Amino acid sequence: MEKRHVKSLLTLGFTSGLVLAACGNGGGSDTAGSDAASGDKAAKDFSVVMVTDVGGVDDGSFNESAWNGMKEWGKEHNLEQNKNFAYIQSNEDSQFVPNLNQAVNNNFDLIYGIGFKLKPAMEDVAKANTDQHFVIIDEVIELDNVASVLFKDHEAAYLAGVAAAETTETDHVGFIGGQESDVIDRFEAGFLAGVKAVNPDIKVDVEYAGSFGDAAKGRQLAAAMYTNGADIIYHASGDTGNGVFSEARDRMNANPDDKIWVIGVDLDQQAEGEYDGGNLTLTSTLKGVGEAVQDLSNEAMEGTFPGGKTTNFGLAEDAVGLTDGNLSDDAKAKVQEYKQKIIDGEIEVPTHPDEVK
Repeated sequence: MEKRHVKSLLTLGFTSGLVLAACGNGGGSDTAGSDAASGDKAAKDFSVVMVTDVGGVDDGSFNESAWNGMKEWGKEHNLEQNKNFAYIQSNEDSQFVPNLNQAVNNNFDLIYGIGFKLKPAMEDVAKANTDQHFVIIDEVIELDNVASVLFKDHEAAYLAGVAAAETTETDHVGFIGGQESDVIDRFEAGFLAGVKAVNPDIKVDVEYAGSFGDAAKGRQLAAAMYTNGADIIYHASGDTGNGVFSEARDRMNANPDDKIWVIGVDLDQQAEGEYDGGNLTLTSTLKGVGEAVQDLSNEAMEGTFPGGKTTNFGLAEDAVGLTDGNLSDDAKAKVQEYKQKIIDGEIEVPTHPDEVK
């Protein structure tokens, strides 16, 4: 899947769009004045803001995908960056609450929390501001003024595992997660299950960086895996994954005959794989975070904000998937075969590593 297009969130899926952005550093952001979020409002009078996880909007992954969706929304309605849409950068977890409160105090109509780590902070702030509309991505908050959006990451990760198993020449691959959590458990479980479905004898190394914003740690973990014989690494680690790509690029530039690969996450990370002799991004798992941001912004602006509801999207809704990337024709065919089996219900992808048989 190169690009997703799902119908309207809270009815079935996503619509499409793209947007211009605002910025904030260490909790700072430009403001956008308007009433509290409720009822139909003209686009020019409506404002949205996202509070990032620590990866930031240039992480090439999860946060950037959300920000791209917000920029699409702004472009769709010819809106003004820093007035109608903005982001507030979180550089550490302790900034989540003050950043969310800043968004409330600046009278944004709709406030996004990008990532499961924001759940405790958003829950507290949402309880204290019941007239304010919030959206949490990758978690569930059961409050009437919060819409929750989940993705079946394990389904896309399963396809990544199939692709890795079809491609590896060493029968040895790796997985690098950011921070241990239910969300990253899904990525790990899906990847492990996909690899084993194709070839149960393939060795899979699993490591966690303990952070989504530590590229140096990502490089260190990747170096150890490649040195130990893995020729493909799938990362689900946000900005930490930039270190995985850096290590792979340096190795390929130094020894182009020793072919190694990286599998990207959340966005098409093909560009991150460019090195002097070619491209080392095997494929990337995709996740429709940007489409969710765009569609929920439209619903809130039109007065149909789905507060109190949770949506969960996967392959069947075309909300997650896998790029063709540098996959061989045989690998593409195998991925398509397993994708259809998941959609048809023939395969139930595990959501926790302990469930992988």
